[in-house]
Amino acid sequence: MSLALLVLSHSVPPLGAANAEDFDCLMNPDEVIEVGSPVVGLLDEVLVDRGDTVRKGQIIARLESSAEQSTIALLETQANSVAVIEAQTKQVATADKRYQRVESLRDRGIATEEALDKAFAELVAAQSILIQVKLKHEVAVKELERAKVALEQRSIQSPADGVITERSLVAGERVSSEDHIVQIVRLDPLKIETFLPVSIYGKIAIGDEVTVVPVSPLSGEYTATVTVVDRVFDAASGTFAVVLELPNPNGVLPAGNRCIMRLISPGAK
Repeated sequence: MSLALLVLSHSVPPLGAANAEDFDCLMNPDEVIEVGSPVVGLLDEVLVDRGDTVRKGQIIARLESSAEQSTIALLETQANSVAVIEAQTKQVATADKRYQRVESLRDRGIATEEALDKAFAELVAAQSILIQVKLKHEVAVKELERAKVALEQRSIQSPADGVITERSLVAGERVSSEDHIVQIVRLDPLKIETFLPVSIYGKIAIGDEVTVVPVSPLSGEYTATVTVVDRVFDAASGTFAVVLELPNPNGVLPAGNRCIMRLISPGAK
């Protein structure tokens, strides 16, 4: 893209060349995102096509997920059931009462020490089983949470607001870690790139506002903010790169169009 700008600046006379503050520029998208899948699988459906506008978080594709859904159904049954815990809790209460009764009898000389030890062992065993049952239930709850995350990963969401510029795969195709399903171009904001002569280096700084004028077939004047001033010159052309940020709500302005950058009030250094 930088090479294209360099060729553009040398091959096409800038509009308003009589104004020393006008420079050729190019309107680029903020991001070009190739959206893949965090897991390998078979595409069940792709919900968008080229030219569609998408919002961040919107589901754009789904992978086949019958196995994951079955796993969740099983784990939900285990995680939602507390019958075993309740039953074992009653067993502990019964064993505790038995132990207390035998202890009382032992103190009165009716029960033996051996009987008390046996009742105590039964109480400890019941408590141990209750701990294991509760732990098993907690594991089921954690496994359910993990299974839900795995299911969510099979629904591919858009990472940003933008426009679909490419759909690479369709339903029925396998998605690997190296594939991307769609390509999304983020148009808000736009990145404006230009090359300025080194003679004005130091007269433009990050945070400066400039006017951007798209060339035909677009029209109008827009205010952009300087976000990057390159500190490495291109010796062959005697220029340095500058990047601007242009707000573009709802992606009204298309990317890829030529423009003119007009300095409003470059800060003298």
